[in-house]
Amino acid sequence: MTRDERTVRKAALEARIEQQRIDLLVAAERWRGAGREVDARWRELMRWRAALYGVGGLLVWRGAKRPRSLLRIVRRVAAGALLLRRAQRLLKK
Repeated sequence: MTRDERTVRKAALEARIEQQRIDLLVAAERWRGAGREVDARWRELMRWRAALYGVGGLLVWRGAKRPRSLLRIVRRVAAGALLLRRAQRLLKK
């Protein structure tokens, strides 16, 4: 292999590496973009962590005391959450 051939091969390899770096940067940005909403929701949930622990503890305590009452509360909370979500979607439209 001559010196000129090596120089050409080296330039081709460097161009290929540079393209791979660009592809990697684009893929990393897409990945971050895809997870942005999930990360935002997680941070929002973590802001309310202490309150959620308290509510969860009360539900467990009440559920141990009266299991049927707990099921009723869970159903009402789930229905309220679904109603709130639908209202938000309607208001966005």
